[in-house]
Parts: sequence; structure tokens; C-alpha cells
Amino acid sequence: MAEEDDSQKTEEPTPRKLSKARDEGQVAPSQEIKHWMILMGGAGMLLFLAPAIARDITAICRRFVQGSYAIPTDMEHMRLLFSDVALQVFIILSPAFGLFIVLALIANVGQFGLIWSVKKVSPKPSKISPLSGVKRLFSSQGVMEFVKGILKLTLVSLVAFGLAIPMLSDLQMLPAISPGEALHRIHEIAILMAVASFGVMTVVAALDYIFQRSTFMKQMRMSKNEVKDEHKQTDGDPQVKARIRQIRAERARQRMMAAVPKADVIITNPTHFAVALEYKMESMPAPIVVAKGQDHMALKIREIAEENEITIVENPPLARALYGSVEIDQEIPPEHFKAVAEVIGYVMRLKGKLQN
Repeated sequence: MAEEDDSQKTEEPTPRKLSKARDEGQVAPSQEIKHWMILMGGAGMLLFLAPAIARDITAICRRFVQGSYAIPTDMEHMRLLFSDVALQVFIILSPAFGLFIVLALIANVGQFGLIWSVKKVSPKPSKISPLSGVKRLFSSQGVMEFVKGILKLTLVSLVAFGLAIPMLSDLQMLPAISPGEALHRIHEIAILMAVASFGVMTVVAALDYIFQRSTFMKQMRMSKNEVKDEHKQTDGDPQVKARIRQIRAERARQRMMAAVPKADVIITNPTHFAVALEYKMESMPAPIVVAKGQDHMALKIREIAEENEITIVENPPLARALYGSVEIDQEIPPEHFKAVAEVIGYVMRLKGKLQN
């Protein structure tokens, strides 16, 4: 059944699903990116920090060698001496430690930015269950990670040993040169091997990032029904939205029909269009369209007008023009002033409100 469900997930994940997965801490982190960054830090430390670290640690050791006869050997003095040396070594190595910590943070944040997910760190029985741990260890993903680690270690080892074997002759010469020169040569060899390993890890990290991203996007795929359900959640159910639009349109029609009795004239096509105009000379700068309709709605407007003894004037060009260019509760535009004025004047003369 699970395989059938997975086979139905043919749609790419929507931005909403990816955002929700990110909020829950579900991302596709590449561990190789972290290893690559840490290895880059190690290569940088060998290149820039190792000489200074070696010099400072050598100075500490020299003090012991030169003044060994003056060192107290009782337990209390040895404890204090050990604590002091450990603190000095920690201070010397702290820039390297700080560099590794910063690079590890950059490797995480650089891939996905800052992610705060309570769900990801919330306690679960499955996280501390030995059985669940064994299942994860021997799962397809666990086996894949194990095989990938073996291949990566093998590849890096082949490159490192491929560089080291031609340099074995240099190691035979180390007893014949000064300690400073020997350390310098060892430093050069270490940098060369670190740079070569870093080049290999660059390729491995890039391929792993692409693989992890592709696997994650495949896991996030959605079925057509899931996409439809999400659209319903975000945009609303189309049937519900259509019903809401229908109710709103019906209410708008009811309000419009309720406004027909206060109109002063109805301009018709005569059968296809009807536009109801209201004009109060004392308070309105121009006539206002209080209702308009086409076909069945036009017939309804004329029926209400007849019931309320409102004058109906047939003027097809004007009726079509007003219906297409003026919305409900809007004044008529200036280009129709003359034609509407003639109609209003005609109606007023009929009612005896305007002299001939």
C-alpha cells in the first residue's frame, strides 16, 4: 500500500509544503558539507596557525627541558603545574577550536539558514529506544551512509597515500637534518596532503549536496489529491467560494431592486437593457445609476417601475451605453450628459415639474 501511495506522488512539492517542512525542521542537510568545511579549517590551520601554535608549545616544552631540575615533584606542585600547562595549551589551541566551531555553524546555517524547530528537538520515545536505533542503523539510509563513508575514506586514503609514497625518501633524510628543517619539511608535507584531501572532499561534498537535495525533494513529492487539498486550504474550496459569490450577487441584486422605486426614469433598449436613473436637481450634480439589468433582469426592473409608476423611456443607444460604462451608484459620465438631460427634461415636463 505504501509503494502504491508513493507511486501516486508525482507532483513537485509546493512552496507551502516545503515551508511547513522547514518549520518542522525537515531539511536535507549534507554532512559532507560540514566535513568539507572542517577540513578546510584544518588546512587553513596547518597553513596559517600551525607554525605559531608549534612555536608557542615549543616554548612551553623548552621551559621544562631547561629548568627540569628546579621543578618540585610533590603532588600539590605537580597538580598546579599540570593545571597551568593545560590552561596555556588551551589558550594556544583556542583559535583553532574557535575556527572549527565557526566553520561548523557556517556549514549548517549556510545550507538552510537559521532554523528554530521545537518539534525537531522535542523528546520522543523512538529517539531513545534501542530497537529504533538498531532499525535506523540497518535501514536503507543507514546502509547508504555507511557505504558512502567507506567510499569517501577509501578515496581520500588513495589520494593521500598516492602523494605520501613519493615522499618516503624525504623521511629517510630527516635524521640527517636539523630539527627545525625536519619540522618545516613535515609541515610542507602535511599541507600538501591536506590540500589534496580538501580537493577530493570538495567533489564529494558537491555530489552529496546534490544527492541529498534530490532525495529530499523526492520524499516531499505530493499526489494530485494532496495538491488539490492544499489549494482548498489556502484558496478555499471552489464550491464554497462559488456559493459565496452567488450569495453576494443575489444580495447585490436584491439591494439594486430595492433601489428601483426611488428612480426618476428607466431608460430601456427596450427589451434587452434597462437602466434606472435617479436625479435630484437640488442635491445631485448629475444623475446616478441606481439599477441596471439585461434580459430577465431588465424585465424585472421594468415591472417594478410600472408598479411604482416610474416613467420608462425607450432609447436603445443610450441604454446600451449607460449599461456598459456606468456602475451601480455611480454618476453618469460627462459624454452622456446631453442625452440624459434630454430624457430627464422630457420626464419632468411629463410630470409638470419643468416648463416647456
